[in-house]
Amino acid sequence: MDNFAVRLQNLRKEQKVPQKDLAEKLGITVRAYHYYEEGKRYPDFQGLIILADYFGVTLDYLVGRSDRRT
Repeated sequence: MDNFAVRLQNLRKEQKVPQKDLAEKLGITVRAYHYYEEGKRYPDFQGLIILADYFGVTLDYLVGRSDRRT
């Protein structure tokens, strides 16, 4: 898994959020979201912003460019 997939999965598990909830928030299927956590697909720019805001982290942290969450 790449940094984005690992961080996304870790953030979701830390906050105990079901994949279904995040898929709904992003307007995608659960299967499509599952591919994000597997590193097989990536969200568009708007999706990245939604995820970063939802988890309260920076885009750089979410995509693995920084280890600082905020």
